[in-house]
Amino acid sequence: MFNENTYFNSVQETLDMQLQRIDDLGTEKTYNHFAAGWTIAGNTPFTWSKQVASNFGGTRNGMVVHWPAGIKAKNQIRTQFHHVIDVAPTIYEATGVPAPRMVNGIEQRPIEGLSMAYSFENAKAPDARKTQYFEMIGNRAIYHDGWFAGTIHKAPWEAQPRRPLAEDVWELYNVNEDFSQSRDLAAKYPDKLEELKKKFIEEAVKYNVLPIDDRSIERFDPVIAGRPDLMNGRTKLVLYEGATGIPENAFINIKNTSLSITAEVDVPADASGVILCQGGDFGGWTFYLMDGKPAYTYNWVGLESYTVSSETKIPAGAHTLQFTFDYKGGRGAGGVGTLFLNGEKIGAGTIAKTNANTFGIDESADVGTDENTPVFPAYHKKEKFTGHIRQVTVETFPGK
Repeated sequence: MFNENTYFNSVQETLDMQLQRIDDLGTEKTYNHFAAGWTIAGNTPFTWSKQVASNFGGTRNGMVVHWPAGIKAKNQIRTQFHHVIDVAPTIYEATGVPAPRMVNGIEQRPIEGLSMAYSFENAKAPDARKTQYFEMIGNRAIYHDGWFAGTIHKAPWEAQPRRPLAEDVWELYNVNEDFSQSRDLAAKYPDKLEELKKKFIEEAVKYNVLPIDDRSIERFDPVIAGRPDLMNGRTKLVLYEGATGIPENAFINIKNTSLSITAEVDVPADASGVILCQGGDFGGWTFYLMDGKPAYTYNWVGLESYTVSSETKIPAGAHTLQFTFDYKGGRGAGGVGTLFLNGEKIGAGTIAKTNANTFGIDESADVGTDENTPVFPAYHKKEKFTGHIRQVTVETFPGK
């Protein structure tokens, strides 16, 4: 796809859309993502890929340990089974630093990993890690003492799970003898499979994996996912000039809701620049001035752009600028945007579609500028607000 943000917002790219941009793939004009088939091929000899925690193609990675002063063995390979959670305890042991029990007054949970340092000088040392669970979006597995059992609940490109969690079909592999998981032994050793499935539940209970949430894209949005976020459910956020680079999960959630943005500004004549924006050229929104005229542009996943603008030019001085959005309801739906100057309506227009789930994993919200890629290409290199922003208040009205 030419824009991964389409996937994150449940928008299907067509082949025609992709072919129109084929010469741009790999450039700054795209936020591209290569096809799943190439992912599978790239993980050979393992099968599957990222998101599939129930197979080595989705989890197994090479790792290099480099410590010239501390490891006598050089240029050797180790095959003991370990997990990414074992990296931190390895560093703690190597440096002789204990894991913190308290951080900023908050008691820490015990380290769940195991140090790999024992293997540095002994290639044949028995594995310290005997068991490890895996789970992501309902794809789940368990490794135990050379055996591996897993189930494919949903492939990354499938919109819905293949079957209910309780009805998933599990596979079984002896990875001591079959490292690439090429021979499913589930039918041959049903008792071993049941033993490992029970072991998965034990580990899932122990490490707070349950209840299993098999939703995928919806979980980007804390409201839909039903999890707390840094805003802690607040519906009002006051921002000041200089607040830039704010990640989406640290910013008030304005998706799928009515809202208002109220800015107290001091401007010269013909002021220009961004008051407040979020996202970038592959999806986002921006409230700005251009040649003294206020406007709001919504960039829907890089495919369509909707602008609500005013022909009223703001005179020099102190003013209150406001944009309101009357959301018509549903996920990713549109609504009516309205501009106000000192309480008077100066413009209105329809925004037909909005991002349902996210504005992108590497863009930000910014006051007084538009960092990273521009939401609205027409003001590129003119993003810096030429006046002074005293404060901007963002307020949402969930359910309205």
